[in-house]
Amino acid sequence: MGKAFRRPWPTRDKSGRAKDDTLHSLRAELRQEADTVEALERIGRVLANSEPGAAALGEIAEIVRQVTRTDAAQFLMLQPDGETLVLEADTYEPEKVGRVSIKLGQGLTGWAARHRRAVAIRRQPWEDARFLDYPGLEERSFQSLLCVPLIARGELVGVVNIRTRRQYGYAAREADVLARIAELVARAIHQRSREAILETRAERYRAVTEVTELISGSPYLEEILQLLVSFTAERLNYKVVTVRLLDEVRGELILRATQSTHYAYRKKRSIQVGESFAGRAVVEKRTLTSDDVLASPDYIGADMAEEQGLRSMACVPLLIRDKAIGVMTCYTEDVHTFSRVEIQALEALAKQAAIAIEHAKLQVRTTLMQEMHHRVKNSLQQVVSLLRLQLNDVGEKSVEEVVSDTVNRVSAIASVHDLLSREDLDRVGIKTVAETLAGHQQQALLHPNRPLRIEVFGDDFPIGMNQATQTALILNELIQNAVEHGFASEVSGRVDVTIALKETTLFIWVANSGNLLPEKFNIESHAHLGLRIVDSLAKAIGGRFTMTNKFGWVVAHIVLPRDETDQG
Repeated sequence: MGKAFRRPWPTRDKSGRAKDDTLHSLRAELRQEADTVEALERIGRVLANSEPGAAALGEIAEIVRQVTRTDAAQFLMLQPDGETLVLEADTYEPEKVGRVSIKLGQGLTGWAARHRRAVAIRRQPWEDARFLDYPGLEERSFQSLLCVPLIARGELVGVVNIRTRRQYGYAAREADVLARIAELVARAIHQRSREAILETRAERYRAVTEVTELISGSPYLEEILQLLVSFTAERLNYKVVTVRLLDEVRGELILRATQSTHYAYRKKRSIQVGESFAGRAVVEKRTLTSDDVLASPDYIGADMAEEQGLRSMACVPLLIRDKAIGVMTCYTEDVHTFSRVEIQALEALAKQAAIAIEHAKLQVRTTLMQEMHHRVKNSLQQVVSLLRLQLNDVGEKSVEEVVSDTVNRVSAIASVHDLLSREDLDRVGIKTVAETLAGHQQQALLHPNRPLRIEVFGDDFPIGMNQATQTALILNELIQNAVEHGFASEVSGRVDVTIALKETTLFIWVANSGNLLPEKFNIESHAHLGLRIVDSLAKAIGGRFTMTNKFGWVVAHIVLPRDETDQG
C-alpha cells in the first residue's frame, strides 16, 4: 500500500512558529472560502425567490458588504438606453436609490463600466483624475473604493461597488470574491432580463395577432380603423391611439379614427406631409418616437397633449409595398422609452393594418363600381326632373337662356361625380364642392366689365354622395341667383358663401351685396324657378330655406341635418 500524500510543510524552527503561522493562514483561507460560499448561496436564494429589482439588490448589497467586511456596498444598473447607470441598491444611503444616475465613462464607476475593468483605489479616490462627485452621494466619506463591472455573456449589466472609511489596499481575495458575486448576479439579471424580453415579446405579438384578426375580419374601412385604434390602445396599454390616412392630392394626413373621447382631439386639424412627427414618419417611411412630446419643439399640439395627459409618442407609418398610405400614432400617459421589441410589434401591426385598409378600399371601390350605374341613373332622373320643371316654367326666357340654365344644373351634378372620383371614395369635402361651383360660375356668368368677387369661407368637412349632389344643386342655384338677380343693375360687388357645421347640423349662407329683395318677399309667391328648386331640395332632405335682407345684403340661409352615415 503506497504512502499517503503529504503536503511539504516549512521547516520548523525551535519555537515552532513557522508551522503554526502556516496552519493559521490555511484555516483563515478556509474560513474565508466558507464565508464566500455561504454568501454565494445566500445570494442564489435571494435571486431564486424574488425578481432582481431594488428589493433583491438591496439584500444582495448587504450580503456583499458583510462577506467583504467593508463599510458600504452599492449596485448601479445599466438602463435600456445602454448609456446610463442608475443607483438601485446602497447599504449606506438607501434613500438615494433610484434618484442618482450617471453616464458611462463618468467618474470611477462610469470608467469601470465603460472599459469593463475593475478599479481599486487604496485611499483618497478624489485625487484620481477619473474621480467625479456624483450629485446626491457622499463620495468623500470613504477612503477606499473597489468597482467591479457586472458582465454576462459579453453584455454589461451594471457595476457593484464596495467602500471603506479607512485606507484599505484591496487584496486579490476581495477582488476575487467580488468578481464571483458580480458574475453570479450578472448572469441572474441577464437571464431574467432575457426572460422578461421574451415574455414581453410573446405578449405583444399575441396582442398584435388578436388585433390583426379583428381588423381582417371586417370589410368596412371605418370599422377597421375604429377596431384598430380601440384594441391597440386596450391590448398594448396606450392612453390614446390615432390613425391618419394620406390624402395624396392635398398632401395632408387626415384624422380618420381615434378612441379618445375628447371632442377637441377628435376634431384635430390635418397635418401636412413632412410636418411634425406624423408627417415626417410618412416621408421617411420609418417609425419616429418622442419620449416627451411636451418637451419636443417639433411636436404640434403640445397644449392639447398636456390637457389630456399625453407624454410619450410613437408614429408608425402604414406602408404598402414601400408606399405610405397613412400613419398610426400611439401615446402613453407617462414618460416612456419605446423599446426595440415594442417598436417591432407596432410595425408588424401597422403592416397588417395597412393591408386590411387597402383591402377594404378595394372592396369599397368594387362596390362603388357596382353602384355607379344606379347613381348615374338617379342623377339622370334628376336631370330629367329639372328639364321638365324648366319646360313648365319657360316664361319670357329665350331658348339660349333655358339651355344655359340646364347646362349649369347638369354641371353641378357632374362636379360632384368628378370630385368623388378624386377624393375619398364615397365622400367629398363640402367646401371643395362650393369652391368648384363658385369657380364655374365665375367663368360662365361674369365678364371683365362686371368685377364681381365670389368667395367661399368655412371648414372643408366631408359629406356623402347623396347629400353632396343635393347640396351642389342648392349651392349652384343660389350662387347663380345671386349673380343674375342681385347684380342685374349693379356692375360690382361680392357674393360670399359661408359653410359651418355645429354638431350634426349643416349651415350654409349665400349672401350678395347687390339689389335687395322687394318688401314682403315670399319664396312661394315671388320666387322664380331656381329658388323654388332650392326650397324643394332643402325640404326633400329634411332642411329649410329662408331668404331675407340683412345689413344691406341679401342673405339666403340653408339649414340641413347632416346625414349620420356621412360622419367619420
